Amino acid sequence: MSNYIIAPSILSANFARLGDEVNDVLTAGADWIHFDVMDNHYVPNLTIGPMVCAALRKEGIKAPIDVHLMVEPVDSLVEPFAKAGASSISFHPEASKHVHRTIMLIKEQGCKVGLVLNPGTALSVLDPVLSLLDLVLVMSVDPGFGGQSFIPESINKIKQVRTLIDNSGYEIRLEVDGGITPANVGAIAKAGADTFVAGSAIFSAQDYTDVIAEFRRALA
Repeated sequence: MSNYIIAPSILSANFARLGDEVNDVLTAGADWIHFDVMDNHYVPNLTIGPMVCAALRKEGIKAPIDVHLMVEPVDSLVEPFAKAGASSISFHPEASKHVHRTIMLIKEQGCKVGLVLNPGTALSVLDPVLSLLDLVLVMSVDPGFGGQSFIPESINKIKQVRTLIDNSGYEIRLEVDGGITPANVGAIAKAGADTFVAGSAIFSAQDYTDVIAEFRRALA
């Protein structure tokens, strides 16, 4: 699976004009919209809920909305986000009492499902459930804040997850989130990632078309 996906994180967008911001990055060539949902409980910071997702769908946003739940508990938010128009929902195994049950709940709602690995999460959490996943999200920063720097040790983890996915024979996307820029995206792709979440690197740019083209050139 070598078709690269660029997923701007709206955590770094201008919330006063969110609909325009999302339309602008999609027009500029982004593939997905990444939703960082924080609850000020599982992670520091409080961000957005299903109403914002529903509002974007009502605004006419048709691109996949990739929801990353940094919340605890997880299950009670799955159905509201699915109903609001989420395309995929990813969660942290540490935040769910029953990881398999949460995965099945997301699938039952008709969404693709992802499991998120923090820098300190062992890869062994994937063993019992890898065959059920549509994506694995490797966090290359500790979750809870935008604008952090990429943790260099994440490269090794991405390589290990790539090997697990390849050996499994399943079609699973390998997503990376945290400190991704045009300067390091090439190395991250070389390690095995195919889906890239970028917040401040995109939304702080003067021209979204230029910066997304920069990402594409680095990936080529």
